[in-house]
Amino acid sequence: MMPSLRSLASVAFRIVIAGACCLGVWYSLELGRADSLFREDTEESVRSAIRLVPDGWQYYMRLAQFDSQHARELLATALDINRFNAQGDIELGLRDEADGDLNSAEKRLLAAFEVDQTYLPRSSLANFYFRHENLPEFWKWARSAAEMPSDDIGPLLELCWRVSPDPEKITAAILNDKPELIRQYLEFLLAKNQLHAVAAVAVRLAHSGDPDSDRTQLFSVVNRLVTASDTEAAIALWHLMIDQHWIVADYTVPNNANFVRKPLPVTFDWSLPEYPGLNSWPGSSGLAIEFSGSEPEDCTIAEQALALTPGGYTMTYAYRTTDIPPATGIRWQIIDSSSNNILVDSPDLSSDELKHSTLAFAVPSGSSLLRLRLGYRRAPGTPRISGTLVVLSTQIEAHVKL
Repeated sequence: MMPSLRSLASVAFRIVIAGACCLGVWYSLELGRADSLFREDTEESVRSAIRLVPDGWQYYMRLAQFDSQHARELLATALDINRFNAQGDIELGLRDEADGDLNSAEKRLLAAFEVDQTYLPRSSLANFYFRHENLPEFWKWARSAAEMPSDDIGPLLELCWRVSPDPEKITAAILNDKPELIRQYLEFLLAKNQLHAVAAVAVRLAHSGDPDSDRTQLFSVVNRLVTASDTEAAIALWHLMIDQHWIVADYTVPNNANFVRKPLPVTFDWSLPEYPGLNSWPGSSGLAIEFSGSEPEDCTIAEQALALTPGGYTMTYAYRTTDIPPATGIRWQIIDSSSNNILVDSPDLSSDELKHSTLAFAVPSGSSLLRLRLGYRRAPGTPRISGTLVVLSTQIEAHVKL
C-alpha cells in the first residue's frame, strides 16, 4: 500500500528538522571552538578562530592589534560585519589622525558616537580636540563625557587640568549632579590639594550622593579640611551631614558627649587611640578605660576637635576611678590646634566616688580650632597606673554675657 502524501510530507518535515538541529549543534560546537581559540589570545589562535567563524567581528578587531601591517583592512572588515562597532571607528580614526588625515579622523570619531553614545566615544572626541587645541569643542565633549562617566575618568580630568588648572572653571564646565562623577572629581581635587574647591564639591555630594557609599569619603574631606585649618568649611560640611541624617550625631560640644555610641572616624568625634596595656570601651555607661600598668608613660586616651568662637567657656565632666591614686597624671586639656599651646589643664582625675568637676577656660582671638584631650602623662616619682577610669559625661558651654 502506497503511503499517503500527508505521511510523506510528515517524514520529510521531520528529516528537515533533524538536519536543522544537527546543523545547529555543529555550529554551536564551532562557535565554542572559535571562542576557546580566541581566548588563547595569540595571533595564530585568533586567525584559527576566524577560519572557524568568519563573521566574528571581534576576532578581526583583536587580530588588528597583532597584525599592524594589515590593521586597516582588518578593522574595516570588522566594521563591515558590525556597523555598530564604535571601537572599530575609533581605531580607524586614530590611524587616520596619525597619518595626518584630520578630517577623516574627526568623521570616524563622530561616526563612533552616532552608533554608540557611551563614555568611550565622547572621551575619544574630547581627546581628539584637545590634541588639536580646539578648546570650544574640547569642553563640549568633556562635558558630554562627564554626563555619562566611566569607572575611571581620571584621564579626562587630567586633560581638563592641563587646559585650565582652575578648579572653578573645571567645575563650571563639566560638573553635574551625578554622584559617580562627583566622587571621582573629589578624589582628583584632593590629590591636587585643591581644598577650597573640595569643600564646595563635597557639599554637592552630600546633597546628591548616598550615605552608605559616600559617608566615608566625606569624613575624609572633613578631616583634610581640619588639617588645613579651614575650620569654617569643615564645620559646614559636618553640620550638613548631620542635617541630611547621614550620621547619628548632633551639635553638642563635644559631640557624643556621653560616649554612648561608637565614635565616627572623623575629627569632630572622639578619637580613642589603642596602646599595649591600655584599653577603652565607649558604651551606655560612658567611656571605660583600663590601665594594666604597662601602658605608655605619655599618651592620648581620647581626643576630639572643637570649633569654638573666642570667649569664655566652662567644661563640666563626671567620672570615677578605681585603684588610681591622686596626682598620677590623668588630665583633661584644651589645646589650641594652630599653636599647639595648652589653654588649660584640669586637676588630675582620681576619685573612688562619682565626681562632677568644672573647668573654666578662655578661647583667645585667632583661635578657632581647638582640641579637647584626655591624656595620661606619668607623674615623676610615680609608677605606671594600674586601675580603671570611667568618664560618664562631658559638656562645654559658653559663658552667658550679661
